[in-house]
Amino acid sequence: MEATCNGSKDSSPVFYLVGIPSLLESFFLLVFLIFLLISLLILVGNELILVSVVTEPSLHKPTYFFLISLSALDILSTTTTVPKMLSLFLLEDHYLSFPACFLQMYLFHSFSCSEAFVLVVMAYDRYVAICRPLHYPVLMTPQTNAALAASAQLTALLLPIPAVVHMLHMAFDNTVHICHCFCDHLVVVQASCSDTTSQTFMGFCIALVVSFLPLLLVLLSYAHILASVLLISSREGRSKAFSTCSSHLFVGTYYSPIAIAYVAYRADLPLDFHIMGNVVHAILAPILNVLINTLRNKDVKAAITKMACPQGPGNSGTLNP
Repeated sequence: MEATCNGSKDSSPVFYLVGIPSLLESFFLLVFLIFLLISLLILVGNELILVSVVTEPSLHKPTYFFLISLSALDILSTTTTVPKMLSLFLLEDHYLSFPACFLQMYLFHSFSCSEAFVLVVMAYDRYVAICRPLHYPVLMTPQTNAALAASAQLTALLLPIPAVVHMLHMAFDNTVHICHCFCDHLVVVQASCSDTTSQTFMGFCIALVVSFLPLLLVLLSYAHILASVLLISSREGRSKAFSTCSSHLFVGTYYSPIAIAYVAYRADLPLDFHIMGNVVHAILAPILNVLINTLRNKDVKAAITKMACPQGPGNSGTLNP
């Protein structure tokens, strides 16, 4: 059913971000500092990954090509949502214009979709490297890598468009209260006066395409990888094979918050749980990428060390192939 709207057709609605309703104002500064620290770690860490991979010739491989694509998306995704959250908690700046809210919503979901698809491509890269090593140079050429990355980006840019365009025709009050820290699709839909059935179905379809299907493809890839690794006779060979894709398995936890965030909207859960689920999703994947690929990845860590201390006594050697 459609609710009655008090908005004027001649004026554009303004969106009021409520933030976290049960959070006391005395904790705003603490939350601001936590989000600021996390965002700085995300930005600095991913920029280090980008620069180290680009400047280190030994890292010019398909795996690291996809890694820097992921880092670039993490930076873009963080700068789409976090600055407004920081402004909300520090300056109590709750308002967003209609175009700004819809642009933030579109960019956030586009970048989220891109990351999900890039992780699938990274899983495929590891599958070819471990299960079909002799075919790897032929299958994973620079042209193929560029085509896979471009396809993931283009699909992600197009996927949210139908839902966003359809929402432009939905009715809203002059001042729309959004129970969130940023403009998320399902939250904005629930704040509309129009019938939300079609939009909720679109949201479910997008969540299915972005989380469940990619997760299935990633799990299939790693099932084949596991089967191939177990056939390797030497313990050293199995250890090396596992180490090449262990970080990708951890990053695969990216899909879980997407599914949980959508299910939370459909379940009878407290409002704060919905909000925190989405906020955690917005910052979890970027910070995981930084921590995993700087602390666990020896080649990236060595490249960063070499870049930071070019004249150091331990930096004269080459990185592991």
